[in-house]
Amino acid sequence: MSIQLPPLFESRMQRWLGGEYENFIASYERSRYAGIRVNTLKIGLEDFAAISPFELKPIPWCETGFYVDENERPGKHPYYHTGLYYIQEPSAMEPVEALRPEPGDRVLDLCAAPGGKSTQIAAKLGGRGVLVTNDISAERTKALAKNIEMSGVRNAVVLNETPERIAEKFPAYFDKILVDAPCSGEGMFRKDPDAVRQWEKHSVEVCTVMQRDILDTVASMLAPGGRIVYSTCTFAPEENEAMIALFLARHPDFVVGELPHSPLFAPGRPEWVAGLVESGGGLSPLLHEAAEGEEPLLSRPEPLAQTARAARIWPHLAEGEGHFVCVLEHTGERAARDEAAAGSAPGPVIGAGESLPAAEAGGRQGGGPKAGGRREGRGAALPRREDKSARQARGRNKDAYIREEASEDTVRRACLQFLAAHVTVPIYGTLLISGDYAYACPVEPHRLHGLKVRRSGFQLGMVKSGGRFVPSNALAAALLPSESARTLDLSSAQQEAVSYLKGETLTLDAERIRCAEGTDAKGYVLVSIDGYSAGWGKWAAGVLKNEYPAGWRWNG
Repeated sequence: MSIQLPPLFESRMQRWLGGEYENFIASYERSRYAGIRVNTLKIGLEDFAAISPFELKPIPWCETGFYVDENERPGKHPYYHTGLYYIQEPSAMEPVEALRPEPGDRVLDLCAAPGGKSTQIAAKLGGRGVLVTNDISAERTKALAKNIEMSGVRNAVVLNETPERIAEKFPAYFDKILVDAPCSGEGMFRKDPDAVRQWEKHSVEVCTVMQRDILDTVASMLAPGGRIVYSTCTFAPEENEAMIALFLARHPDFVVGELPHSPLFAPGRPEWVAGLVESGGGLSPLLHEAAEGEEPLLSRPEPLAQTARAARIWPHLAEGEGHFVCVLEHTGERAARDEAAAGSAPGPVIGAGESLPAAEAGGRQGGGPKAGGRREGRGAALPRREDKSARQARGRNKDAYIREEASEDTVRRACLQFLAAHVTVPIYGTLLISGDYAYACPVEPHRLHGLKVRRSGFQLGMVKSGGRFVPSNALAAALLPSESARTLDLSSAQQEAVSYLKGETLTLDAERIRCAEGTDAKGYVLVSIDGYSAGWGKWAAGVLKNEYPAGWRWNG
């Protein structure tokens, strides 16, 4: 065997699996499985199948998921950079399928980085509803925000908070909550050799404390009649069935929901936990928890029996890594909400063709369509340029929820002017100004007060010195080419597309830029590849200045 498994892990698995153990161990001799999930926010399944550069084999438990040959390097194709698919381990696609988000739902992905499950949720929401996606690691939220933006998600907030702090702001708010819990990672040993080395550091005892506290907290954020999906990538019953049984004993208004078992999935194993309870060993101290004069919670047979309705993905039974998935249903009645209350469309930031009059907004940018319509904002004068220390302080807090009155007016006017000149459709949400940045926020802004916010919503862009508005690449990635006043389409078959993705300047004639009526070629151009949006360029005098962000660029 090429992987050196910890002896303690092997002995545990042999004891639990019995006759299945040899097949389980043999699975470590097989190569790991690679998968991609088609992003239906940007392309339909049939359309992707028609242009796919890879041979696709369906993943049985995810309609939009496909096995691909890892040697084909799906991260090194222009379609990856246009957000047409997300590279994701096949088993990791199951928790969101079990969560079953629907358009209009309010959804929390609590332990979300790097964002695979969040982008899967967003695709199922279809731009309607609210997605709050969070990770406690500030460093990991960078990748989370990037993946949300590359996928063209318009209705997500990205947080960097503890569950407890989020619960203070969002009590009984969410219809669906995904808890992809921190765990000992046993199911990833084949995929990630480092998981083997980290196994003893992420002990079962440490993980169960975190898991219990997370589950208790998210229960307070779920609306009556809502659904929680708890998932791990470990086999340990202490972190799986025991956690669910403990939660049910502490929260009698929940039951384990039905999870249609693929023939490739195995049911939960409550008898493993019962055996540990009877033997009196092998369980974390918290799992022996009991109120004064009561038996330990895990000794109660009914909650533990429900865990048989959970599912395990075993690497010797399915083409994927190890996972545990359990649906927790709140038994209360779900309240009806209308479309607006559900967060489907809280109101346009700006409608197509609506903005400040050009004279009020300080003129049109880049030869866009003539502005007209209702007045937005108060038309305050540009603020004086800040000194370096003030700019640095504000830069450190650019994603926190802060309000500076003069700067807010400047950013608001510049953002509305840009949208009117360059975007031909409404952008929905509450226009929220955070430092120099403008966002379309899908939640009530007051809920973000005091939280550590990585993205306050759909990032539209920022104002630089002199009041110049610079659109975000998140805006470009989310727009269809037909929704932009100027578009340049590149071919994935030509080097020009890769040159753009590498950040290089392109030389091209004005005739190649498709312009909306009343718009000339000079200004911001939405660059697409084979008709799918990638990023911005700025064209003038035969030269397209590349605006594709450095952190997104092709590095092959």
